[in-house]
Amino acid sequence: MISQCNNKKWILPGQINRMRILITGSNGFVAQKFCELWQHNQIEGVLLGVSKTANRNKDLPSSSFRQCDLIDLEALNDLLTAFRPTHILHTAALSSVESCVDNPDMAQRINVDLTTFLGEYATSHNAHLTFLSTDFVFDGIQGPYKEEDLTAPVNAYGESKVRAEESLLTLEGKIAILRTILVYGCISDSKRGNLVLWAKKQLEEGNPIRVVRDQWRMPTWVDDLAQACFLAMKKEAQGLFHISGSELYSIEEVVYQVADYWNLDKSLISSITAKDIGQDQNRPARTGFVLDKARTVLGFTPTPFVVSLQKIDEQLKQHNS
Repeated sequence: MISQCNNKKWILPGQINRMRILITGSNGFVAQKFCELWQHNQIEGVLLGVSKTANRNKDLPSSSFRQCDLIDLEALNDLLTAFRPTHILHTAALSSVESCVDNPDMAQRINVDLTTFLGEYATSHNAHLTFLSTDFVFDGIQGPYKEEDLTAPVNAYGESKVRAEESLLTLEGKIAILRTILVYGCISDSKRGNLVLWAKKQLEEGNPIRVVRDQWRMPTWVDDLAQACFLAMKKEAQGLFHISGSELYSIEEVVYQVADYWNLDKSLISSITAKDIGQDQNRPARTGFVLDKARTVLGFTPTPFVVSLQKIDEQLKQHNS
């Protein structure tokens, strides 16, 4: 494999003592929002984004980006050695349930082996690692869940995240594991879809949509999750944290709220069950999180869902202006 990652120019003189954050999966939804908020708030420090594909993150200039296949651990180690991060934000993942079933080796390499490697690097170099995990580590029988509740994934994606978590929890480094749920919101990259924007677009275009009524989640506004990542880094938090919205809704209820907020035709929405689409066995029925630890330790405060829709509406207008 030919690596493009080992470029020593990433060491920036005079900035070694400032926060230096390496972001894996920098083209991803959460990473793009993190960079947007970082730039908007003019936070002092240095970002370096890494992704397998070319840079699509408008808040990450080419000088702060490196294209790299993250499962090439030797090349990644060269990049880490050159950049010397004080913090690592690990968002890269194979997150499709079906992809993890179809490609178990890739799920192991991306979701588990890469995560373990970054945890070991952070531990041995006194850097802080923030790792994003999922509510799919639970079976959905007795949600909402606390951090100490036993994991029991019902699909390959959740299983891989459990293995990654367990690997990190054996280390004695500065590692924060942030589990999250059904992330939604608005970024400048219009190719990045999510439940809220999908429902809004389909209903605006007059397209009928079928929505599950028997899966319950606490949807997480991407702005809140990006802020939680920064709080974990700033405090160098350690251990498991649950990060989500505070309101438990069925997927159907989320879509109806989207329709209500933007005054869209609710007659286009039809109700289905998880069994109708083959998700009754491989998706948890009811998750949700108890957020007490994140509130107390991180100072995390989730935004009410309807308020986030107002903010998303404002952001969409800004992006389209």
